[in-house]
Formats: sequence, structure tokens, C-alpha cells
Amino acid sequence: MIDRSHALPVVRQAQLAGLSRASVYYLPRATSDADQQLMKRIDAIHLEHPFAGARMLRDLLAREGLNIGRRHVGTLMAKMGIEALYRKPNTSKKHPHNKVHPYLLRGLKIERANHVWATDITYIPMAQGWVYLCAIVDWASRRVLAHRISITMETDFCLEALHEAFAKHGQPEIFNTDQGSQFTSLDFTSALAERGIKISMDGRGSWRDNVFVERLWRSIKYEEVYLHAYESVSQAKASIGRYIEFYNMRRPHSALDKKTPDEFYFRSLPTLQKAA
Repeated sequence: MIDRSHALPVVRQAQLAGLSRASVYYLPRATSDADQQLMKRIDAIHLEHPFAGARMLRDLLAREGLNIGRRHVGTLMAKMGIEALYRKPNTSKKHPHNKVHPYLLRGLKIERANHVWATDITYIPMAQGWVYLCAIVDWASRRVLAHRISITMETDFCLEALHEAFAKHGQPEIFNTDQGSQFTSLDFTSALAERGIKISMDGRGSWRDNVFVERLWRSIKYEEVYLHAYESVSQAKASIGRYIEFYNMRRPHSALDKKTPDEFYFRSLPTLQKAA
């Protein structure tokens, strides 16, 4: 859009294009190796102490000899897409113009497949840099129905995972998300509404109901991600894909009476079909 070799001054080109001068002259800086190491450590501490905000994380890091300011911690947390879990209503950056739907799961018994699906995004560290993982999860069985990995937190990769889940597993009665801009976007909510799916969004006081998704992230990270230093995005995709297949098909789940997510999911489908 801006041609720096053109005879027209860059400032005038910016004015004509409706861009600020700062955005034209700013050159994004790569995240330093030191910050990437800090982000990996913040991610691990966040899994252990999800209630910790920037101040507490700063203090915990200081006890490990990592002296970093609260604002710097907050900046890195924003890059990772995390905040303290007790502040769940504000965990994700919601778009000011996107509609926020009410929370529908309070007091609801969820005991069968395809009753409620949920989604979330998590930060995945690599040897250099990081990616983001989005998963569509069946609430009752904890089964990962579809997932996608992306280098950005845009809506597109979340939509791709959603459409794959629809294609392979039908649809739920209710779909629950947080209030992140990816999930409140018109593209995402329209994909649900046009199928007659009720939309539920975490609200004040309901953050505990999404803890099982946080537990999924914990399993993926401690049993797969933290054991490897992915050299490329393709390696991260392949390795995480293999782990999710193991998680669904072979890993017994204590909350499912030692059944695997696959066993619980497919055994409860006939009940759903009879009810229909």
C-alpha cells in the first residue's frame, strides 16, 4: 500500500491511505529469546496457578531469580492470550461491537455426547517462537472433536476447527465459549445460529464451569508440549495431532470412571439418538 520508492512523500501517501504516520514508520520487532523463555515459564506457572495475575506472576518469577516488571509480565501475557482465571469474564479481548450471549449452563446436567460443545485457545511454546491451539471439545465426554493450530489468534482457524467438528460429528444443542473476539465475531456466531445451536458464553461467576478445558490444556502441555521443543509449525501440528489421537482413544480419564473420551462419547450417542 505504501511505496517508499514513489516520488510522493510517505507522509502524504499515509494521509491518502488513511494510515497514521506511526504505523507507516513502525517496524515490528521480533520477540527476543529472553522474552520467549519468560513466556514459556509464565505459561507453566499459569497452569499451576491460574488465579495469578501479572503482579503475582512477577513476584513468583522474582523468587526464581527472574526480575521482570509487572507491565512487562502483562505485555507477555497479552501476547500469550492469558489472564488470571478468576477474572474469566475479562480473560479474552472481546470486541466492543460484538454481541455477548448469556451463559446457559448454570445448573444444567450434561451427561451425554453432543449435548454441549465448548472451545478455547491456548498458547503453545516452540523451540523458537510459539503458536496457538484451538480445540472443539464435547463437554460430557471431554473428547476433542477437532483442533487447529495457527501462528495468529485470528478467527479463521477457530472456524476451520468448528466446521470440521460439524462435518465429522453433527452438532450440539448448546455451544459454550468465552467472550473472546474470535468467538463473539459475526462469522463464528452465525455458523452456530444458522444451525439452530444455542450460544452460551462464560459470564461473571461462571468461570469454574470451563475448568475442564483448562485441564485439557494441562494434559496436552505436561504430557506432550513441555516434553518437546518443536522446531517448526509443521512438527508442532504433527506431534500435537498424535497426542490428541492418544488422548481421545487410549488415555483413561478419571472423571469418566477410567473410560477414554472415545468410549464415553460413542457409548452415549445411542442415548441421544433414542431421545431424538
